[in-house]
Amino acid sequence: MASTYLSRTNTTPTSAYKYTFSAWVKRGELATRGQFFRVINPADTAAYTFVEFTAGDLIGYNEYDGGVNSIGGQTNAVYRDSNAWYHIVFAVDTTQATGADRGKLYVNGVQITSLQNTTTGAQNQTVTATYSGKDANVGGDPVGSGATRKFGGLMAHVHFCDGYTYDASAFGETDATTGIWKPKTAPSVTYGTNGFFLKFENSGSMGTDSSGNANNFTVNGTMTQTIDTPSNVFATGNPLAQLSVGTLSNGNNTITGSNTTNYYGFISSTLGMSSGKYYAEFKKISGNDAIDIGISDNPNCSGVNASDYLGVGAYQWSYGGSGNVRNNGSSSAYGNSYTDGDIVGVALDLDNNKLYFSKNGTWQNSGDPESGATGTGAISITAPTSTNTGIYHFAFGDNSSSSFGVVSANFGNGYFGTTPVASAQNPDDGIGIFEFSPPTGYKALCTKSINAQEYA
Repeated sequence: MASTYLSRTNTTPTSAYKYTFSAWVKRGELATRGQFFRVINPADTAAYTFVEFTAGDLIGYNEYDGGVNSIGGQTNAVYRDSNAWYHIVFAVDTTQATGADRGKLYVNGVQITSLQNTTTGAQNQTVTATYSGKDANVGGDPVGSGATRKFGGLMAHVHFCDGYTYDASAFGETDATTGIWKPKTAPSVTYGTNGFFLKFENSGSMGTDSSGNANNFTVNGTMTQTIDTPSNVFATGNPLAQLSVGTLSNGNNTITGSNTTNYYGFISSTLGMSSGKYYAEFKKISGNDAIDIGISDNPNCSGVNASDYLGVGAYQWSYGGSGNVRNNGSSSAYGNSYTDGDIVGVALDLDNNKLYFSKNGTWQNSGDPESGATGTGAISITAPTSTNTGIYHFAFGDNSSSSFGVVSANFGNGYFGTTPVASAQNPDDGIGIFEFSPPTGYKALCTKSINAQEYA
């Protein structure tokens, strides 16, 4: 949502003193200030409400009346996991006599009490978030300096309750089997006059309010619907596991090379694999042919030199734009070259320790990913248990010292950048959307499929 936000104008509120904001968010940009909820009057920017990730990767909040009263603070803990969905709740009730009770922050079901730079405001302070005529924005603020603070990431299950305060348990609960905090898809809450519930389930009308209030939002920019949800997390490129690869965008699934003197580098997927069969796709958008797509056992690039590229390591294999395969620094002929617009499929069989690459749906080297232990046309790889980490990750990058193109990954989310795949093919379990049909038995790299394969 880094260039997109939703907006609507508040009407006369249910309450001038109470509200609750709840949302599930997944970070795409780290070390960048991003406000995922903001209420402000374009004609009077002195009074505002916001909940955000700070440039220091803290969670910050502020309810400011434009005078001397402010309910604000920041966490001491940092939140840098770009693979996780965080459930964040900010509840305000200025009628409370005790200052600490006027603003409460919850993360993943737990109230955060370790805070810094806190202010508690005044009792019966009029709040900005519900004030009539103020603009409520989800995903960022379009006004003034706020225009550079849009949230770069994903959002789901966004609730706002005007006139009512709830703790996190109203919107989430602990799964009895896994012990993981999960959303309540139909929470029993009262929304009040300016309240709303954004499900983002209608791709043609992403601002639709499902609270019953018809407080629909205007979509500003292009919003992409995703099947990456708190209930099933898909892999992305990991911003904490990249090596000199340039700028990440589109939920960390697109790499755009940087203008530096050294373009070598690669990025690993957030999720890794130790058994089972997995499939992913990568589209070369633009640039030279020195592109690398493959796998690596090195999830955080530790011990890798800044001048290294995918395939230098002993437990790395890459299919380059020239058509060669590289492993342990050695390159050998393998398949056809690929260029702008081509889609490379990667099939990783960790039951038989085989690796296959396709170009636009055709398996290279006459490969057959469904051949099992026979490994027809396969590249034989080291068993995960014998690698440095015991886990493989999908990886993508470049091996050029002079220039870098643009590459987009699809781990099953169904998009290359902001463009949906044309044919919408699914794996056997129906989880994931790809341009080309995954081989029988291969899954998308997401938490549901990992759990099914790793613990079958």
